[in-house]
Amino acid sequence: MIKEKDQRGDVEALLAKAKKPSADAMILHPFYRGKIETTLKCAVRDFNDFAIWYTPGVAAPCRDIAVNPEKVYEHTNKWNTVAVVSDGTRVLGLGDIGPKAGLPVMEGKALLYKYLGGVDGVPIMLDTKDPDAIINTVLMLQPGFGGVNLEDIAQPKCFRILDTLREKAEIPIWHDDQQGTATVTLAALINAVKLVGKKMSEIHIAFVGCGASNVACSRLIFGWGADPAKCYMVDSKGILGIHRKDIEMRKAEYVDKWKLCQTTNAEGREGGIPEAMKGVDVVIGLSQSGPGVILPEWVASMAKDAIVFACANPVPEIWPWEAKEAGAAVVATGRSDFPNQVNNSLGFPGIFRGTLDVRARTITDDMCYAAAEALANHVGDRLEADFILPNMDDWEVFPREAAAVGVKAQEIGVARLTKSYDELYQQAVSIIKRSRDMTHRMMEEGFIAEAPAT
Repeated sequence: MIKEKDQRGDVEALLAKAKKPSADAMILHPFYRGKIETTLKCAVRDFNDFAIWYTPGVAAPCRDIAVNPEKVYEHTNKWNTVAVVSDGTRVLGLGDIGPKAGLPVMEGKALLYKYLGGVDGVPIMLDTKDPDAIINTVLMLQPGFGGVNLEDIAQPKCFRILDTLREKAEIPIWHDDQQGTATVTLAALINAVKLVGKKMSEIHIAFVGCGASNVACSRLIFGWGADPAKCYMVDSKGILGIHRKDIEMRKAEYVDKWKLCQTTNAEGREGGIPEAMKGVDVVIGLSQSGPGVILPEWVASMAKDAIVFACANPVPEIWPWEAKEAGAAVVATGRSDFPNQVNNSLGFPGIFRGTLDVRARTITDDMCYAAAEALANHVGDRLEADFILPNMDDWEVFPREAAAVGVKAQEIGVARLTKSYDELYQQAVSIIKRSRDMTHRMMEEGFIAEAPAT
């Protein structure tokens, strides 16, 4: 009875803790009235400098770019600027809340880009849900940006938007909900599988949730060596397979989902989450906020030394201690107050840093693999059940990702610049350190106001 009471108290405390950031946000957002702003990076020695930075002097770099368009990367900040583009149709767990309501998220994304990767992010909210309009708008925005981060766009259109833009755009296009989450999840899985002494090619995986994140996770994980035939995808209507006539009837719309119906679940399982989890080595949950989405008895039905990634936010599909008590050897969540946080913020700042630093034309799956491997390797001999990924405050992981991505971009022929690993690493360290130091200095000197008590 005492143990049950203690556990109940723990759960209530964790639920309260999960709600606190939202309460604090309602105080701090209106206090700062935004999280980012434009500031100067060139010297203004006196008013005569305006004739250099603007007319008439600015005409000289304009003419230089007109003759050689690549010079835009030398004369402007295009080389370090990423547009964070969203239509607000799939914002966090809030759903279709529209472009205005989605703006705080995109500003937050820009903050993370700057602080963790030294990248200048610019939020752009689009007042359209039309995928063709989104594609055309992004293509028209290309001249002013070094890359584009698509964010919080509903499926299935997000897949076509990304695929089309990767084919047509001359700058790198990234959908973090897909590629970022998948890269970090793969890194965590590489180390988790290594820790329990299993082989990627032999494990059985249940993917709980078939949104953009888990579809992309499955693609990268299968590309790394997991066998799709031994894996199971579960959406809100059950396990995917050739028996899912509802998806077959809409296969032109749900192209990726129908492909997964054909390539996964060779056993022909039917049912829901418990049937998919039975006997598998790994479960990757990216579904609805818990707890209670995944039950302890379902974890107990998994194979020995089971791996459980319960990554829904703000509350995981199952509490970590419940999963461990049910027999899980390794447990990860999307939260920072538990060990093994699987968070795409570990990926996109470093990945885009490396992409921009070699002026890559696109971001391929091979570049994601390079980033995942760098993330996994950074753990090194610290690897243990409660430490399969670096923490976000281990800022050295971002330059290492950047260097690995930059080198891979050169190897596969999508980079416009040639730089060594050491050059890329040192450049990333310098840029990221400058960004962090600037933020701290502005806080110390009052240019960023002290946050009120919450």
